Amino acid sequence: MIKMTFLVVGGFLILGILADVQSTFAATCTITTYNEDLIKDAEKNCATITLNGISVPAGVTLDLNLNEGTKLIFQGTITWEFFQWNGPLVNLTGTNVEISGAPDHLLDVRGNLWWDGKGEGGAIIKPVSFVVHRLKNSIIRDINIKNPSYHAIWIEESHGVIAQDVYVDSIDGDTLGGKNTDGFNVWTSNNVTIQRIRVYNQDDCVAIKSGTNIVVKDSYCSGGHGLSIGSVGGRDYNIVENVSVSNIEIVDSDNGVRIKTNYGTTGSVTNVTYENVTLKDINKYGIRVHGDYGSHDGIATGGVPVKEFNLKNITGTVKETGVNIHIFVKNASDWHWTDVNVTGGKVIKECDGIPEDSGISCY
Repeated sequence: MIKMTFLVVGGFLILGILADVQSTFAATCTITTYNEDLIKDAEKNCATITLNGISVPAGVTLDLNLNEGTKLIFQGTITWEFFQWNGPLVNLTGTNVEISGAPDHLLDVRGNLWWDGKGEGGAIIKPVSFVVHRLKNSIIRDINIKNPSYHAIWIEESHGVIAQDVYVDSIDGDTLGGKNTDGFNVWTSNNVTIQRIRVYNQDDCVAIKSGTNIVVKDSYCSGGHGLSIGSVGGRDYNIVENVSVSNIEIVDSDNGVRIKTNYGTTGSVTNVTYENVTLKDINKYGIRVHGDYGSHDGIATGGVPVKEFNLKNITGTVKETGVNIHIFVKNASDWHWTDVNVTGGKVIKECDGIPEDSGISCY
């Protein structure tokens, strides 16, 4: 059998033939100019696919349904032309695949082309950047995303996924109008581990909207809205269960530890643990659990109860203009907090719904 190496240079295909390889699926493909047909050929025939410095046309998804066992590598600077649409810019599916970035790579979304300071509420429609959909028993590693136009990474309808050593850099959004630039969103997925990530952005560092058996650990979040469960409720699937968040540093964010459930909806948040979390210079809320998300009337509803909520060794500082702890929920139960010491906020906001006998107070 043969091994095929595809190299696309200036839009032309060069085919190299190498001997002594067991199957054509052992081929290595390198693509340097966007060409949908060549990408589909590589998707079918190659065990390793390298996308090197390609520019994706406006309104086009870089879409790969990878064969089992494929390695996909991003190399050089990958860009997307401006177009008003929902995206995604990247959509990847597969089983037992490895998605990684070469040392010199950058997924440069150039979000400033879309940013208007209003995020999803603005007149400009902004695409989600990077979606893994129905990914199974796979790893995403060493990925660098710069200036996402909207949400950076979605993990959806996936099982057994590890995302590690991922860097989301939306620092420019602080001054150029970035908004809703979530780092990671997890939706309808289970057995997901997110570790050793660094996120600089203007919204949730990680938002777990629905799913079970989710681990987030050994990570750093700066700016944005903190590390969140939610928002939960009002979608097709509204359960978050068995979540562990540990060894996290959250700096200069609006919130630190946060659970948000949507007003007037149903679902559940069960068995969530935050442990060894350090907060520094939080702007608004050090710890916030609220069941009024999306309400303009300031009324918490209990259709999405928060049960078995554990905090262990949560320490750090809130700015004087902020609130250390705020609880505003209904039907919460079985909360256990130990070694919680969040200080600095001078604003006391009325709390409601703290479970009886929990020993928890707002201060």
